[in-house]
Amino acid sequence: MWWQDLLWGLWNGLTACVVLIVHAFGGWEAHPLYNAVRSGNWYDFGFLIGAGFPFFGVIGARRSRK
Repeated sequence: MWWQDLLWGLWNGLTACVVLIVHAFGGWEAHPLYNAVRSGNWYDFGFLIGAGFPFFGVIGARRSRK
């Protein structure tokens, strides 16, 4: 279902920074950074939103300062 792919994409995008750091030190080989099996429009959209989520807060904080 499309909403499951969207939610998995969000989750994998949110946890991408942590998983990338662990992968850099050779851990969690069973857990991929990007789930190629689920790849598709909704998963990709959720992944991009999830991976960009920390940056949205920085942009919003800069705009509110005056």
